Amino acid sequence: MENAQFYRPVNDNRILCFLCPRYCKLKSGQIGFCQVRKNVKGQLKSLVYGKPYAVNVDPIEKKPLYHFLPGSKILSIGTAGCNMACKYCQNWDLSDTKFNEDRTIQLPPERLIQLAIHYKSESIAYTYNEPTIFAEYAMETARLSQPLKLKNVMVTNGYITQEAIDSVYQDIDAANVDLKAFTEHFYSKLTLSHLQPVLDCLKRLKQLHKWIEITNLIIPAHNDQESDIIRMCEWILAELGPLVPLHFSAFHPDFQFTHVPPTTPSKLIKLRQLALKLGLKYIYVGNISDSEGSSTFCHNCSTLLIRRSGYQNEILGLKDGKCKKCGITIPGIFH
Repeated sequence: MENAQFYRPVNDNRILCFLCPRYCKLKSGQIGFCQVRKNVKGQLKSLVYGKPYAVNVDPIEKKPLYHFLPGSKILSIGTAGCNMACKYCQNWDLSDTKFNEDRTIQLPPERLIQLAIHYKSESIAYTYNEPTIFAEYAMETARLSQPLKLKNVMVTNGYITQEAIDSVYQDIDAANVDLKAFTEHFYSKLTLSHLQPVLDCLKRLKQLHKWIEITNLIIPAHNDQESDIIRMCEWILAELGPLVPLHFSAFHPDFQFTHVPPTTPSKLIKLRQLALKLGLKYIYVGNISDSEGSSTFCHNCSTLLIRRSGYQNEILGLKDGKCKKCGITIPGIFH
């Protein structure tokens, strides 16, 4: 176990973890909601520091990040645990489990960075489960990797406090934030969390000048109402601007939601058109086959910049981060 940050003592030898909005009060020996942060004699410890469950080399598009080093490889890690409890979780075998030392891979930050370099990855992703809960591990890896020109990415549910976010993201370059829905009812009933902290996270990341993309997993009859999608898009426009990429992703039956049908491609395509009509410029569809909905077009002149098929892409109209035809700068981080 390694020392954790983001806590303070309260009464009766309890400590308060303020990393996420749950603000768990833990007595000695108690583990937080996330299953990986423990009070050990008045000190908060991380059970998963340097101990991921999953390690893979992925295409950056799988995160999904479409405007961040397109075509590159990213070394991806995830641990046990989560600070939400999504009934439809697509990675429940990692997130909905107690920490088990036997499942871990011993991978301290220095070794993780060596792996990224060995596999010619341009960045490291903290992903699969919720990276906020293993913040110290991600923070130290990101800090050590910056001088080596490696980028660092959070794939996150955005459930983090305003007290912690600046420190956690100090050396993080980009984030894909899973905006699960745009109603408090959805968050409270299906994730056992709240919407507002996620919105606050997105606004703060924008203020910190981090590259942001947003994913919205569309679950039939639960968060696919057009009125809610309209409100979500209007909020993004007002608070983050029209150039933030938004990914509508298809749900597949899993975990406690095996009774819910998968999202139809036609639904995603319809929502993409709706978001574009409202004024968002970069709208993508994921987990389905749709060339137009997964490709990037210039927001100024509509030139095809990047053609995508699955996780493969072909850069056509983009050079030095600008549209070859009209010369406008395309939002994102490019080679």
